[in-house]
Amino acid sequence: MYKKEHSEITMYYAHSTDRQDKSDWQPLKVHLENVADIASGFSREFNAEQFGYASGLLHDIGKYSPEFQRRLDGVKIRVDHSTAGAQEARKLYGIFQSRILEYIITGHHGGLLNYGTKECGLDERLSRPILSDYSAYKSEILVPDLNKVRPSLTPINNKIGFAISFYTRMLFSCLVDADFLDTERFISPDKSYFRGQHESFDKLFTKFDNYMKTKLSTAAENSINRYRREIYEQCIEKAELPPQMFSLTVPTGGGKTLSSMAFALNHLKKHNLNRILYVIPYTSIIEQNADIFREIFGNKNVLEHHSNYDPKNEKSENTDVAQEKLKLSSENWDIPIIVTTNVQFFESLFSNRVSRCRKLHNLAKSVIILDEAQMLPTSFLKPCLAALSELVVNYGSTVVICTATQPNLNELLDQRVKPVEIIHSPQELYEAFRRVHVADLGNISDSDLSARLKAHNQVLCIVNTRKHAQNLYEQLSKSDNCYHLSARLSAKLKAHKQVRCIVNTRRKHAQNLYGQLSKSNSCYHLSARMCPVQRRKKLKEIKDLLRKGAECRVVSTQLIEAGVDIDFPAVYRAMSGIDSVCQASGRCNREGKLASGEVYVFRSTEDYGKATHWQSRVAEIGSMVFDEWDDPLSLPAVDGYFEKLYSYEGDGLDKKRVLPAFEERLKDVAFPFEDVANVFNLIENDTRDIIIPYDEKARSIIKQIQQTGLPGKYIRNLQGYTVSIYVEEFKALEKSNAIFSIDDRFFVLKKLDDYYSEDTGLLNRKYNDEDLLLIA
Repeated sequence: MYKKEHSEITMYYAHSTDRQDKSDWQPLKVHLENVADIASGFSREFNAEQFGYASGLLHDIGKYSPEFQRRLDGVKIRVDHSTAGAQEARKLYGIFQSRILEYIITGHHGGLLNYGTKECGLDERLSRPILSDYSAYKSEILVPDLNKVRPSLTPINNKIGFAISFYTRMLFSCLVDADFLDTERFISPDKSYFRGQHESFDKLFTKFDNYMKTKLSTAAENSINRYRREIYEQCIEKAELPPQMFSLTVPTGGGKTLSSMAFALNHLKKHNLNRILYVIPYTSIIEQNADIFREIFGNKNVLEHHSNYDPKNEKSENTDVAQEKLKLSSENWDIPIIVTTNVQFFESLFSNRVSRCRKLHNLAKSVIILDEAQMLPTSFLKPCLAALSELVVNYGSTVVICTATQPNLNELLDQRVKPVEIIHSPQELYEAFRRVHVADLGNISDSDLSARLKAHNQVLCIVNTRKHAQNLYEQLSKSDNCYHLSARLSAKLKAHKQVRCIVNTRRKHAQNLYGQLSKSNSCYHLSARMCPVQRRKKLKEIKDLLRKGAECRVVSTQLIEAGVDIDFPAVYRAMSGIDSVCQASGRCNREGKLASGEVYVFRSTEDYGKATHWQSRVAEIGSMVFDEWDDPLSLPAVDGYFEKLYSYEGDGLDKKRVLPAFEERLKDVAFPFEDVANVFNLIENDTRDIIIPYDEKARSIIKQIQQTGLPGKYIRNLQGYTVSIYVEEFKALEKSNAIFSIDDRFFVLKKLDDYYSEDTGLLNRKYNDEDLLLIA
């Protein structure tokens, strides 16, 4: 039967068009050879070109079946074409070579599978009988012999299984990107044209050099700027060293963003590397750094890749072209400079999904800067370090661990990847940039804390929980000259020096009105309950007041600690980890205008102000450091803090047992790719995003989506208007009819006036008769 069907086919195709004569259809042989060549080129960067080439030739040989060719002719039948190549690999090669190809070929559409068992997973899939005869491939395709090919891998910390699984994932990236690119080139040549149209690193190096010459020549002559120049020059000097793991210990205000870029560019040029990645914990830092890099290098050379970024906001002479280029670059990171998040970077390294893994091969022979590296997630620290070590040892990359509070990682890293410090004397720099004095206030109630904060003209207070921030803000923002006599504020009332307002309605009206009246205009609240657009608006107002020397008091959660360029003369910080206290101190006397700023660390006596879970652990260790060291922010104290933290965590540094999962069935090269991807979540995944119709722009976009029925076209524009909440709260909002859905995937807050405050963001409330009771 099969021979007769094959004899009727004179040409096999990979992709079709609308033309019935098939004159412009893509021959299958051409597609397979194209993908093989592209994948081989990608994998050559880590000496795996033979595997890359073989995967490209085999990935679609299932399309040689008569059934698939009929499908291209328009017959509505379902054909499994991605299992055939894996089955053929199993016939052709030994277990090691075969297994790698089995994973990446079966997964090139649906993602990497668990090896599993005969009942479930890769093994079960390859055990199925294949009904479609794909043997015609042998007349067109010559598959190379890989039986003597072994990857040149150096296992780190004796994790052989992890090394092989990482190698498999990198080859998977090469194959899926090559497949996408060749298919796109055939189906959408105009779209494909936009790829790779960025400037060479030689040009980018010149742009940066010119920018820094101007910046350095115009900088004021003072001790701080002299130290900044020394940091810059030391980074250029150490860039001559070969690719490896580095640390860059630079105090806040030391200019590490530009100095680390100087290192990256010079290091890349010296060692012929491919691209530069900045991996950052907070989107607030990303936005600032990406803006700086775009100013220096131009929009088309810099990709800002995270959930809140929208390429449509880019300003360019040809905006549509710029947007298309950035959108395409976000798919596979084929662009000189990428600025992304810890979540995007590390979750991609452990993902099994095609869309996330597609870009991984472009990490080979790159410079990877981990900014604010102390924020590496502790519960996944060992897997994260293992992945970084693989990139350094087996994929020719350089990693720079960059922070003012350098985590002590030496006991967790293999001897071959222990970081080389770029700065000659970090302790000298710490003393030179020391701008604050730290005092321990011990235990304190909110009423006493509020009184202390009110005594400052300008002050920032950072607490550990959203509830503490909101309650403290309520106390702090009360005006001393406002009295509750069943009265409520309006704009007109506030215009009077002396006024009384009597309302006729229930006590609830009076209380709510009074609450608004008694708010101090100089007090601000910041937390993740506010959408990013609102936070940016509030931060601008705060900076304006600080610049004018006006009265300004801010209560915030820790979101303000890293990457927010803001300067207070005094900062209060609820006891936490020493790295967090250091970050808080970076918001105090940041510009060095005072002889010394004041940082006060305290322990709240309020139940809602006490640290919980993870925060209680780091706060306890932070208290130990305060007891042991006169200067708890000194480099030895920071080192001691991380040593205690990592010792205390122990096995919790790989909480989900990611690394053992790849060693358990090493003999069979049986890896749980799906299982690991499902548990490797740096942020708890039991949350839902709510879109806040905060301003007219948001409301207009929501209206467009409703009118067009095309959420995918507009939804990215709303990413600055989202707030993440836990599932229980989401269900409560649903029950209260406070949200509505778009396409059953996106949810919008309906009752803005009832559930969202201009002062504190999304409210978590329930109604009980007349009273509004805070439940979180």
